[in-house]
Amino acid sequence: MEPKETYSDDFRGHLSTVDEKGKRIWIYPKAVSGKFYKYRKIVSYVLLAFLFGMPHIYLHGEPFFLFDIIHRKFILFGQVFFPQDFHLFVFGMIAFILFIVLFTVVFGRVFCGWICPQTIFLEMVFRRIERWIEGDYIEQKKLHKANWNEENKLLKKVSKHIIFFGVSYVVANTFLAYIIGSKALFEIQTDNPLSHIGGLVAITLFSLAFYGVFAFFREQVCTNVCPYGRFQGVLLDSNTVVVAYDHKRGEPREKNVKERSSSAGSCIDCHQCVLVCPTGIDIRNGTQLECVNCTACIDACDDVMEKIHAPKGLIKYASEKQISNNEKFVFTNRMKAYTVVLCLIIVIFNVLMLLRGSIETTVLRARGQNFTIMEDGRISNLYKYKIINKSNDEMPIKLQLVNIKGQVEIIGVGDSIMLKPEQKLEGIMMIKIDSTQLSSRTNGIIINVMSGDHKLEEVSSVFMAPRHHKASDKK
Repeated sequence: MEPKETYSDDFRGHLSTVDEKGKRIWIYPKAVSGKFYKYRKIVSYVLLAFLFGMPHIYLHGEPFFLFDIIHRKFILFGQVFFPQDFHLFVFGMIAFILFIVLFTVVFGRVFCGWICPQTIFLEMVFRRIERWIEGDYIEQKKLHKANWNEENKLLKKVSKHIIFFGVSYVVANTFLAYIIGSKALFEIQTDNPLSHIGGLVAITLFSLAFYGVFAFFREQVCTNVCPYGRFQGVLLDSNTVVVAYDHKRGEPREKNVKERSSSAGSCIDCHQCVLVCPTGIDIRNGTQLECVNCTACIDACDDVMEKIHAPKGLIKYASEKQISNNEKFVFTNRMKAYTVVLCLIIVIFNVLMLLRGSIETTVLRARGQNFTIMEDGRISNLYKYKIINKSNDEMPIKLQLVNIKGQVEIIGVGDSIMLKPEQKLEGIMMIKIDSTQLSSRTNGIIINVMSGDHKLEEVSSVFMAPRHHKASDKK
């Protein structure tokens, strides 16, 4: 009996998780083990440890990571950032997006399969809990079809969903710790719940949303919600390394393992790659929108190849050209261009971080206020100042005129300010300059922000004077 190619493009007309009537097909992926799954577990547990551990790490009394949107205060790796540092955030986001684009161009959706929180939580947390309680895919299907009084179905389902919600509640509180800090969160958790009823309702609703995604919505996030899968059609090309089926070696398929014809391919059509797929696709049909490059099909296929004493790698990381033309991986000009742009943005980002000062000062003339001629002949202008201490150090601040002789008087303070760590100080100050020092009606002035003998920053502003006080008019 001659083997036949079983390729069909029917899969392109519908999602793998939706039947002909538009009804959802529930996915019960088979548990997988293998080299790539072991590596994915290591990566996932490291990232989960990072997620749950970072809110509890403090440096100089401040959280190592904090995203306090309410008070517009952000801490990354112990460095405090304020809205005034928004340009750094923009460059950081551009670098991150280009990083994802570059990796998609070169390695496909490796981010989805190895780093994406959706994949990590679903595959390494919720589905592992599900298998622990309900068993593998066959037992899960059997339990789903059983009556509620059989197979301890009620006990298993209720236990699973209670644990699911408990995990979701812990995750929701972890995210909250990134916003308000773990110490503030602990104070709220140990306080009377009635004193924080609004926050309790909010965290419960977030927990329910998180629980709903991983208990019910699951892979639909990747196929119907996340735009990344749609972007890959634009980003991928024949040189992109993806999880791919080697059709040159695998076709035509033949199920008979013991008596194989000379023209048969390596694929025995066992469907193990389909059974383990978390999105229910057949990788042998080629790269598809639903594929998240999780490598489950690679491990399953390698296990089968080992059992039938055939070489591994029927499903592997490879590009279309590598498989079709038997070529080696080539770092194309497109990939090089993305890399150069990414490196430039990373360099710019690091330079901006290095040049970022410990304080930020703004000095603006008070609106609606004109100059004042004082009794001693000096001209005074009123200014509003704002100084932000971005460091964790207390520092004395003094403002000094640089390009012109004059006096800076901070109203209600004197000539210096004691700036506390992370303090944002606003106030009014007066600058007094002798009329003989002024060259025009509008004079540019430069102010040094000093802490002791150390210059922290230089700011500029405008000083107004009457026309008849021009130095050029003096005889």
